[in-house]
Amino acid sequence: MVKRDEIKMIGKNDEAYPRRMRALGSMPEMLYVTGEMPDDTAPSVAIVGARLCSSYGRETAYSFGRELAKAGVQIISGMAAGVDCTAQEGALDGGGKSWAVLGCGVDVCYPRGNTSLYNRLRKQGGILSEQPPGTPPMGCYFPARNRIISALADVVLVVEAKQRSGSLITVDFALSQGKSVYAVPGRVGDALSDGCNYLIAQGASIAYAPEAILEELKILMDSASYAKSMALAASFRRALLRQVKGSSTLTPEAKKVYRALSFEDVFCPDQVAERAKMPIEDVRSALTQLLKEDLVKEAARDSYIRNKAPSS
Repeated sequence: MVKRDEIKMIGKNDEAYPRRMRALGSMPEMLYVTGEMPDDTAPSVAIVGARLCSSYGRETAYSFGRELAKAGVQIISGMAAGVDCTAQEGALDGGGKSWAVLGCGVDVCYPRGNTSLYNRLRKQGGILSEQPPGTPPMGCYFPARNRIISALADVVLVVEAKQRSGSLITVDFALSQGKSVYAVPGRVGDALSDGCNYLIAQGASIAYAPEAILEELKILMDSASYAKSMALAASFRRALLRQVKGSSTLTPEAKKVYRALSFEDVFCPDQVAERAKMPIEDVRSALTQLLKEDLVKEAARDSYIRNKAPSS
């Protein structure tokens, strides 16, 4: 059991606040951590995927986690069952360090079956959350925590995922943050590979071996390349906002609701209504139109986020 005095509070203005997160918008004002913080100067990869993964997915996640960690790469994930926890176990077995970002307080081990991994992470990395200690796991917290997983990484790797999954929400965050995305290819027709194969078809790089990720990290560690990726992400956001502002098909209410939403944070209709200062009925009507235009997506039940791009 984690004692309260073992939990550190790190504010956005503190020196220990991760540099990768500080450079992005919509990051939490406060982080809670047990263990240590990721090293800002070390390469970092987020490995995510299906909870109910196949034996192939489990073996692949473990192998990538272990080999990348052996090369000095920090592994970030969510400690979820399946791909996430297996990749983190591989990293620790490889003698490296790993960090879990939770959708609950850092003093709450979730899922409970990962108690052993939870304790290992506290010694060989850390546990982070934007939720205060004691906060129980709730569905609405998990899509939001995914933005922190991608923010802490230089590269996001998807091992196995269905086409509609939390892993692809993490990918959307990664793209809006200017991060590189890799996917492990899978068999055609296999539901657990549909998400990865779709990402590759959409332009994600193929993770044929850990060496592919290591080569990418060498390129990204060049400061000019990193600055360029961040500039491209910012340019994309500005272009999409201009497109929405100038749209002749969207109602004024829909445009207002879109401006109240975010690329990183997930909001429920009540929160949008408060931010946009609009009646809840008008907000729901506007969200329906934005969903049809593919400008927003439902990241979790009745929780919304800006989509990475409108449909063509």
